[in-house]
Amino acid sequence: MSTPRIPYSPEDDWRRLDPRTVWVTVLVVAGVVAGAALPATLGLSGRLGLLGAVLAVAGAGVLVIGAAAGADRVRWHRTRYRVGEERVDLRTGLLLVKRRSLARGRIRTVDLTANPLLRLLGLVTVRIGTGEQGGDSTLELDPVTRAEGERLRRLLLERTATPPTGLHHDGELATLDLRWIRYAPFSFGAPVLGGAAAGAVMQVSDWAGVQAEVIAWIGDRFRDTTLLRMIVILVLAALLAGVVGALGLWIEMWWNYRLEREPGGTVRVRRGLFTSRSISVEEARLRGVDLVEPLGVRLLGAARLDAITTGLAKDDESKYADHDTVLPAVPRPLADSVAAAVLREENTPTGVPLTRHLRAARGLRLRRSLATALAPVLILTVLGALLTPVLLWIALGCAVVFPPLAVALALDAYRALGHGLSGRYLVTRSGTLRRSTAALERAGVIGWTVKQSYFQRRAGLVSITATTAAGGGAYTAYDTDAAEGLTFAAEAVPGLLEPFLERSGGTT
Repeated sequence: MSTPRIPYSPEDDWRRLDPRTVWVTVLVVAGVVAGAALPATLGLSGRLGLLGAVLAVAGAGVLVIGAAAGADRVRWHRTRYRVGEERVDLRTGLLLVKRRSLARGRIRTVDLTANPLLRLLGLVTVRIGTGEQGGDSTLELDPVTRAEGERLRRLLLERTATPPTGLHHDGELATLDLRWIRYAPFSFGAPVLGGAAAGAVMQVSDWAGVQAEVIAWIGDRFRDTTLLRMIVILVLAALLAGVVGALGLWIEMWWNYRLEREPGGTVRVRRGLFTSRSISVEEARLRGVDLVEPLGVRLLGAARLDAITTGLAKDDESKYADHDTVLPAVPRPLADSVAAAVLREENTPTGVPLTRHLRAARGLRLRRSLATALAPVLILTVLGALLTPVLLWIALGCAVVFPPLAVALALDAYRALGHGLSGRYLVTRSGTLRRSTAALERAGVIGWTVKQSYFQRRAGLVSITATTAAGGGAYTAYDTDAAEGLTFAAEAVPGLLEPFLERSGGTT
């Protein structure tokens, strides 16, 4: 049963942002100035002396903070927003007044975020979007009170249409389980964070003018250690720092996590320790789910769940990481169960048996991987013969490591290949470093793209891609048997591909 529509009321006229935005700006800029003060003071002390450097930096800091506060005060004074019966309007600007407007019927997302400072003051940033491309498809109210943000979210996402019916009632679908944190160190982010930590140490030491001393101190610690052992120890130290960073990042992103279905047909994700996030997805815009298994967490039998939905602009995805992730890495059976609950299905489409691909696809992948692995070996060998024997030793090491690794990854990629149909969903699976099992609603497919390279044509294979307005925009069944792949596409969306198929003797 749908909830009654929240009516437009006369008091919904032009409103201001919260005036405490000026204090938020002052505190944020003051923090940035304080962080830059130490290296700036050290850099100027050689020319101005310590006292002169302190006075110069302090004066510049006061000017920067004052300018930022004044600019934000003007922004607050000149900014108004209004929620009308048909449109949401935002007006801002000093010399050039800018007015932007979104039709309420086209609004698909109303997301609330709050960094630690905003949370302390009871404020949130509200982003109202239509999901279309371009900056004019999103209005940002920064900041308003949390109560006002919740009011706007309910007002703008509430629909008069009857919500989807089916299995799985409204309410809680998943909540945080602290045991999930064990998957964080096995993400690809851990080594990246480790490398970033090592780079940060060198950068900060350079700002302080003590980089040479830091390098000398590290050298003294390994004076009696072989080069290989030193490299191994430093790499392990960087990985340890990356693991710690990955754990901290996971806690910040997923603390207080809650996935729930609200009355009226909205799936809502709430999460965040210091910066709280509230992301809402209309079920009417949901076109499926993508079960993602990065290699590290897949080895532990885990996967994360992303929503395939319209109304999420790619610009937003790049700006706000994991915007479409509705479930972090969890045990695979739980991910399948939550996928079924989100889609209101009794059996999850991501768990159905899929059609295996021909062995010709395995051979194609082996040849591609070996060619990729042997290319740097060949290049290093040629350069080594022309320049220095050191490159020949590097080429030998690559020849020992890369081909077996390439074969293992190619075989794993072949085992991942699969496609099939499950009720109202078509399912594709592929990938090794990042295995993806996408269940896309067949009604959401707007076209097919069929590709066949020279080598695929010789092997009787074809890659067929379902194009859609949701999610990544394209979901591909790679290296399928040519006839079977076309039949799969024709059965998935009857009438869409048949006009382009050539038939001979009653067969495709």
